[in-house]
Amino acid sequence: MENEATASAVEVPGARSRRRGRRPADEVRGDVLRTVGELLLGEGIADLTFERVARLSGVSKTTLYKWWPSRGALALDGYFHAVQETLAFPDTGDIRADLLDQLHAFVRLMTTTPGGRILAELIGESQTDKDLAVAYRTLYSSGRRALAGERLARAQEQGQLRDDVDVQVVVDQLWGAVYHRLLIPDEPITDGFVEALVGNLLDGIATR
Repeated sequence: MENEATASAVEVPGARSRRRGRRPADEVRGDVLRTVGELLLGEGIADLTFERVARLSGVSKTTLYKWWPSRGALALDGYFHAVQETLAFPDTGDIRADLLDQLHAFVRLMTTTPGGRILAELIGESQTDKDLAVAYRTLYSSGRRALAGERLARAQEQGQLRDDVDVQVVVDQLWGAVYHRLLIPDEPITDGFVEALVGNLLDGIATR
C-alpha cells in the first residue's frame, strides 16, 4: 500500500526521482513554476507554451492542464512566484520609507526586466480569458492589495496616518498610478515619479 507521500505524488516522465519515477506534487509544482518564471523574466510571454514548459520541466502536459486551465493562468502563477520575494512589503516602522522601498522595487521590476511587459500582456489576456481573470484577482491583485493594506493599517495604529484614512483608497492612489502609466505609457515610470507619488500623498498638495 502506498504511503501518503507517494499517494500525493504525480508522474514525472523522464525525470530522475524517488519511488519509481514519482515525486511529491508540491516539489513537481515548484519545478514547473520556477521554469515558467525563468522563461517569462528571461524571454517574455510570447513563446510560452504548455509543450515547452512540459519539455523543460519534465512534467507531463496532462499534469500541467490539471493544475492550470489556460496558458494565461500558468503564466500568471509562474510570474507571481518569480516576483513574490522582490515585491515583499518591508516594515521598518517608517511608513514613508517602506512605501518608497516597495514602490521603487515594483518600478525596477516593471522597467528593467520583462516584468512590466508581461504584466501588461497578462492584464490584456485576462479580458478574454476567464480563468486568467479569476487567477489574476485571487492570486495576484488581491494578495498585493492585502499586503499594502495591512502595512498601511499598521501605520495607522502607530499614529503615522490619520484614523479616518481609507487605506484601500491609498493603495489605489499609489499602485493604481503606476499601473496607469504601465498600461497607458504617455509618461514614463521613473524613480522621480515614485518620489512624487509618495510625497504628494503624505504631504498633501493643498496650500496651507
